[in-house]
Amino acid sequence: MRYNFSVKKVGIMKIGVGVSNRHCHLTKEVYEKLFGKSELTFKRALNQPGQFAAEETVIIKGPKGSIEKVRVLGPFRSYNQVEVSKTDAYKLGINPPVRKSGHLDGASELEIIGPKDKITLPCGIIANRHIHISDALAKEWGVADDEPVGVIIDGEKKGLIEAFFKTSSDGYLEIHLDTDDANGFLLKQNDTVEIKFKKKD
Repeated sequence: MRYNFSVKKVGIMKIGVGVSNRHCHLTKEVYEKLFGKSELTFKRALNQPGQFAAEETVIIKGPKGSIEKVRVLGPFRSYNQVEVSKTDAYKLGINPPVRKSGHLDGASELEIIGPKDKITLPCGIIANRHIHISDALAKEWGVADDEPVGVIIDGEKKGLIEAFFKTSSDGYLEIHLDTDDANGFLLKQNDTVEIKFKKKD
């Protein structure tokens, strides 16, 4: 792994952990097909501004099994994507690639079943570990979108993992890990991890 150690500031960033359970993003068109209505039902806000968990859930089905009550996240996207862990993938009988959100090349085919209809799409991925960060903070720290960085995990099961920065105008500073990663390091929602940088020479 190669990381950027060109940050001018002393480089210890404390970042909150967001544990991302299996979920799906839908286009408005597919949502209407599955649910027979046009709008998502707000359940609760997520940490990333403008994003929320909806009341609606779907069943996802693969060649070997299915998983119920998979949460739909809002708002609507321009693509359909189901994010699962490797453990979920074994149950479903699929071998999804690790991808950034919205990058669906090679995505596993899944049947998405709603209360009104169902659809089969190449939409299943394992989301790569990523750190949401605002454009302003990324500029201050000297990091760029899609830049890899080492994340140091303390606690009973210490370790070093790789994640990628995901910049946006109003990104809330947080690392997103799937349930396999979180369980493997005994991490839970709102725990903290550190990213350490060297000073610029």
